[in-house]
Amino acid sequence: MKILLLLFFTTVSLTSYGQNKYDYVRFNKLVEVEGTEFVIARTDNWGKMEGLKNRYLLFIDTKNGQTNQVDFPNQGYFQKIEQVKIDPLGINCLLVSAQTVDLDGKNGIDWNDPTQIIAISPDGKQKTQLTDNKYFVSSWQVNKQSGTLVVTGHYDSNNNGKYDKTDKHEICIYELKTFTLKSKI
Repeated sequence: MKILLLLFFTTVSLTSYGQNKYDYVRFNKLVEVEGTEFVIARTDNWGKMEGLKNRYLLFIDTKNGQTNQVDFPNQGYFQKIEQVKIDPLGINCLLVSAQTVDLDGKNGIDWNDPTQIIAISPDGKQKTQLTDNKYFVSSWQVNKQSGTLVVTGHYDSNNNGKYDKTDKHEICIYELKTFTLKSKI
């Protein structure tokens, strides 16, 4: 009986200590969105019991203090955030390379999972994933003359979750005005 009471009180004290009042938010980096009144904060929300609860980009309107939150999977990794601003073509967006999909289904998102390219509007209200979930992005470059994004990578042809010699390599070209796939090479 004493063991059951000890177990009960231990469980109650641990769960009450691990409640939301002990959660904390960490802001990693602030980035100005050029040509707008927005600043982006990379944010991690940590919980006492469950570790990393969620990860998101917080778009802060510096004129009025309002915010827009763009969520990402909590196990995902941000690799790069780059603003693409081409005034003559009317293009202003943010490109984020991040790992957001657990392709192999093993223990969450890790370094073996694919990197996706995601386009976000300068105010954070629109989010569009450009690359396919099964496409492993190797590198990418913006062509400012044509307003396109050129992405190199490969598809996991045999669905084994890793790179093999038989995997299909492709170069994809995306139109940044409409966020659509223009062609594959």
